Amino acid sequence: MDNELVVIGYVRSSIKDRASAPKMEDEPGAVRARIEIEPAYADGLDTMRPGAKLDLLTWFHQSSRDALKVHPRGKEHLPLRGVFTTRSPNRPNPIGLHQVTVVEVQPPATLIVEPLEAIDGTPVIDIKPRKRPDRE
Repeated sequence: MDNELVVIGYVRSSIKDRASAPKMEDEPGAVRARIEIEPAYADGLDTMRPGAKLDLLTWFHQSSRDALKVHPRGKEHLPLRGVFTTRSPNRPNPIGLHQVTVVEVQPPATLIVEPLEAIDGTPVIDIKPRKRPDRE
């Protein structure tokens, strides 16, 4: 069994650095962004439609992986807390979870989604529907 994480695509966003990125997708500054899926994974988008509600999983490639305690929301005046009690991007496995809506599907393998707070170039590691298609 292969234990390697696979990057299936990349975020293309007007957010260019961590300092200008909102902390969550429901905060001001979240944008409409492109998700460019690698050609090898294009078939995984079969039947994807505009309006679909997705959980987008990303790899916070610029985050620290050795943080076990953080100041919530990066505010130094707040006391340190265990990283697993926060939404900090700095964590042992810096996986981002973003709730987005598909605005457009551009063949062969691009999604336009919103709102998204991930920075340009963020690797995408998985996409899951928020509502299971077999229970619609």
